[in-house]
Amino acid sequence: MIRRLALALALLALAAPAGAKTVLFIGNSFTFGAGSKVQQFHPERVNDLAHNGIGGVPALFKTFADELKLDWQVRLETSPGKDLAWHFDNHRDLLSTPWDVVLLQGYSTLDQAHPGDPTRHIAAARQLGNLARQANPAVRVMLVATWSRADLTWQSQGHWYGQPITAMAKDLNAANCTGFGAVPGLAAVIPVGLAWNRAFDRRLADPNPYDGLQPGRINLWAGDSYHASSEGYYLEALVEFGAVTGADPRRLGRNEAAARELQIKPKVAVALQRIAYEQLRRKAC
Repeated sequence: MIRRLALALALLALAAPAGAKTVLFIGNSFTFGAGSKVQQFHPERVNDLAHNGIGGVPALFKTFADELKLDWQVRLETSPGKDLAWHFDNHRDLLSTPWDVVLLQGYSTLDQAHPGDPTRHIAAARQLGNLARQANPAVRVMLVATWSRADLTWQSQGHWYGQPITAMAKDLNAANCTGFGAVPGLAAVIPVGLAWNRAFDRRLADPNPYDGLQPGRINLWAGDSYHASSEGYYLEALVEFGAVTGADPRRLGRNEAAARELQIKPKVAVALQRIAYEQLRRKAC
């Protein structure tokens, strides 16, 4: 009871100014930016409801919004290695507050015990969607479809071993698309993984981090070939930003502040913005 009251008071104190739109990011290390400088990127720009001092992808989103003078208040609740069922079991109180948008990012393989099986993932998304709609019937719930893990594709123990690097992301995207009709308030599947695939296809990103970086290409993965690099999270943030706000990511341009601070080359930032724009023009499902 004390914990619930404290959380309620904290959320009341974080109420958005009149006219501002609110977005809540729920996820794990793929949202908070593990393995890169993104994790500690300007935590003061967002409200980390778990009080871990995380900036992460939500802080990139907020930076983009401010640069384009879009009034968004950004909150996040993340925990490493967790799926959506864990968030429902442990932090469902967050959804008693009305949000304009709720982004749900689940476990990287959907189900840790059964990689690729969407059953547990969609069931938890349904529960979270129900709570979000009870607080705000007009809420937009969005499922984030993440990227192919190189370690699970290029290494023999991986579930997607022997398949193209693009296969895992396609499977995750298709699995999230089964949420339509099942998840209340589901407005979109955000195709982050398909944007990574597009970066491979456009020869911007190297598809195999285990055989050395090809000249002129970037590595979207962190050193563990599992999490993302700064460039990988930057692309994630661009796709999520465009999906939520409807803004064209290309408007950010070569002098975009977050890219500069993360030491992403201007030409790479522009190329990633273009990839995000192109992917968002296509239907995710």
